[in-house]
Amino acid sequence: MSDTDTILRIAAKGDGVTADGRHAAGAAPGDVLLPDGTLQPGPHRATPPCRHFARCGGCQLQHCDETALRDFVTDRVAHAAQGQGLEVGELLPTYLSPPESRRRATLHGLRTHKFMLGFREGRSHRLVDIAECPVMRPELFAMVAPLRKLLGPMAGRNPVDVALTLTDQGIDCLLTGIELDGLGPTEAVLDFARDRGLARLTLDLGYGAETMWEPEPVTITLSGVAVPFPAAGFLQPTADGEAMLVADAVEFLEGSKVVADLFAGLGTFAFALAPQAQTVAVEAARDAHLACKLAAGRSRLPIESVHRDLFRNPLQPDELARFDAVLLDPPRAGAREQVATIAASSVERVAYVSCNPSSWARDAKTLVEAGFRLEKLRPVGQFRWSTHVELTSLFSR
Repeated sequence: MSDTDTILRIAAKGDGVTADGRHAAGAAPGDVLLPDGTLQPGPHRATPPCRHFARCGGCQLQHCDETALRDFVTDRVAHAAQGQGLEVGELLPTYLSPPESRRRATLHGLRTHKFMLGFREGRSHRLVDIAECPVMRPELFAMVAPLRKLLGPMAGRNPVDVALTLTDQGIDCLLTGIELDGLGPTEAVLDFARDRGLARLTLDLGYGAETMWEPEPVTITLSGVAVPFPAAGFLQPTADGEAMLVADAVEFLEGSKVVADLFAGLGTFAFALAPQAQTVAVEAARDAHLACKLAAGRSRLPIESVHRDLFRNPLQPDELARFDAVLLDPPRAGAREQVATIAASSVERVAYVSCNPSSWARDAKTLVEAGFRLEKLRPVGQFRWSTHVELTSLFSR
C-alpha cells in the first residue's frame, strides 16, 4: 500500500480522509484504505463501547481512540480558524468530556409492532430502540426502560418525544405526543412521576407545555446560584464542560469592570462573572430571561437582566460604549449582526464561546479585520464521540 492510502484525519462529518483526498466512512486515523474499499485497522482504531454504534445517529466516532478523538476536536477548531486566515496567539489544550457525562437528552418514541424508545439512526427517521448508552448520565439512562413501559399504552401513531434533564432536584421530564385518554392514563403518569422521584413532569398535548408534577420549584445551580429552570430549558450538555467554558470566560475577562453577557440564557456566564464585574445579561427567550432576572435579584449580585432579541436588535456601538468587555455565546448560526456592531464599537475585549466553529470563524474574521487579535483559543468536546464541537476564544484590540 502507498502512503496515499493511509487515513490521515477525520473530516467534519466523521469520514476518514486519505492523503489524496478520498473519503472512507468508519475510518480512523492510521487505517489503510484497501483497493476493494475495505479498511485495514490502524493504531488509533478502538472497539466501540456501545452495541448500537454505526446504527444510532448520536455518535459517529466511537471507533476512534482518545488520541484520534482529541485530534479531531482540535483540528475542527484550528482548521476553522485557518480557513479564515486567522492567526491564533495561543491554542489552549483541548478539553473532552468523559463518558456517561451527558446530563440532558431528547429521546424519540414510536409505536410499530411494539413501542420503541431511543435515538434516530444516522440521516434517517428510523429509531434505534436503545438498550444502552455510554454517553448519558446513568441516572438519565435508568429512566429509559420505565418510560418505555409507561408510554407504550399511551402512544398513538404519532411520534413521541421525551426530553430529560438532570437538575438540582432530580430529573426534569417533558413528554410530547402522548395521548391521555381518560382518568386512568392521567393517574398512571402521576404515579410514575411520584414513584420515580421526578423533579418535574411536564406534558405538551399540542396546546403548549403544562406541568403536571413539581413537588418543589426546579432549579439548576450556576456558579453557586440556584436559578429557576424552565421545562426543557437550555443547559450546557455536561456539568464538567460547562465548568471548563465558565473558567475560561472568567479568566479571559479578568480585570473587566463592566461586562455585557450577550445571548446570556439562564445566566451560565453572568453568575460566574458578576462577583468580579458589573454584568448585563441580554437574552431573547423570555422564560430564560425571567429565570435569570429572578435569580439575580435573590442573589443580590450586580447583574442587570435585559430582554432583547440580538438578532433583530443588536446592541449598537453607542450602547456598547459603557462596557469594557463583551461575552458572546450565540446559537449555532453565530452572531453576525451583533459582531458587526462590536467591531465598530470601542469594546477592547471579547470572549466568544461557540458551538459552531464555522460560524465562529466567520465572526472572528470580522473582529480581526476591525483590529482585534485572536489571543487564545480552546477546542472543547462536550458531545463525546460525536462530530459536534465547541470552543472558547479571547479577542483583544
